[in-house]
Amino acid sequence: MRAWGEAVLMGPRVERLLRGVVRRVLARGEPHPWWLPRRVLTVVSADVDITAGVGEIWIVWRPKSPRMREHIALVERYDEQWRHVGGGGCPGDDPVDVDVLDVCSGGGVLSLTRSLDPPHSMTMAPLISCAKVRLGRDVAHVLVGGRRIAVPEQRMLIAVWASSQISRGVRPVVVALGRDGAELSRLGPRDSLDTYTWARLREES
Repeated sequence: MRAWGEAVLMGPRVERLLRGVVRRVLARGEPHPWWLPRRVLTVVSADVDITAGVGEIWIVWRPKSPRMREHIALVERYDEQWRHVGGGGCPGDDPVDVDVLDVCSGGGVLSLTRSLDPPHSMTMAPLISCAKVRLGRDVAHVLVGGRRIAVPEQRMLIAVWASSQISRGVRPVVVALGRDGAELSRLGPRDSLDTYTWARLREES
């Protein structure tokens, strides 16, 4: 079982898996493929920005196991195909209760234009960046830049965006919205705490 899971995560089947997840997300379906046993590999969340031509998939290998590992895979639409650009893995962390909004940076990679389009210099290639977003029970949608994303049942999702290297992958503004569409909290590009948390700290001081 372990060998099969590692083969899907790291071997040649990864391209098939990632492209399938992207297709499901674009069709507004459940990102986890029906044929993949969740006890082996679980697609926690996936996000695709079709305008920018980038996407990201959050995968957990062997969930609920002491040997659980998380993997973030970044993809880019290049030459009419979605291609795996890169990513990284780490030991899985436990779920965290969040009052309203919590954002953890997930890293990033250079666009495929750097390696596949020789005329483009390294400084010209855009950055593909990502972040994990955890949300409170009252949050129905989250805005990442100009995109609106529905909050899944597990209350955590992955968000992807593309930016120039000049901005050094600065995170877009992230806004948590309630069921009535009202803003509950926001996190600026360089903020470490969201506005709801800051307000609560001021009240307690």
